[in-house]
Amino acid sequence: MTVVNAITEIQEEYEFLDADDRYRLLIDLGRALDDMPDALKTDATLVRGCSAAVWVYPTRTGDGRLHFLADSNAAITKGIIALILQIVQDRTPAELVTLAIEDVLEPFDLKNQLSSNRTQGIPNMIALIRQTAERYAV
Repeated sequence: MTVVNAITEIQEEYEFLDADDRYRLLIDLGRALDDMPDALKTDATLVRGCSAAVWVYPTRTGDGRLHFLADSNAAITKGIIALILQIVQDRTPAELVTLAIEDVLEPFDLKNQLSSNRTQGIPNMIALIRQTAERYAV
């Protein structure tokens, strides 16, 4: 399944759910994230500007793609992270530099579906992903 298909399937399911079930879907996505070792949850991997603690640690695969480990201490925030990772995970740095992550997230209407506290860190997380991609895209 391609990334576009995976995110489209999540979006289609999300659109048909009521608010409580949307929260559950996000929480389930967060539970499915790869485990991030506690040793990687440091000040250096902490995403600034999030109301909950969010850590993102980039790794590179053997073929140069970026794979992110991420975690949060809040279940719904972790689900938002998982949603973003569905879009960016295992892409090349060059792809990520030009990828319009915000446009892919737009149909989820997270700003209107969730409190501002839950969504305020999204731009910072996206910026961190782009900065990482730019470093490796050289």
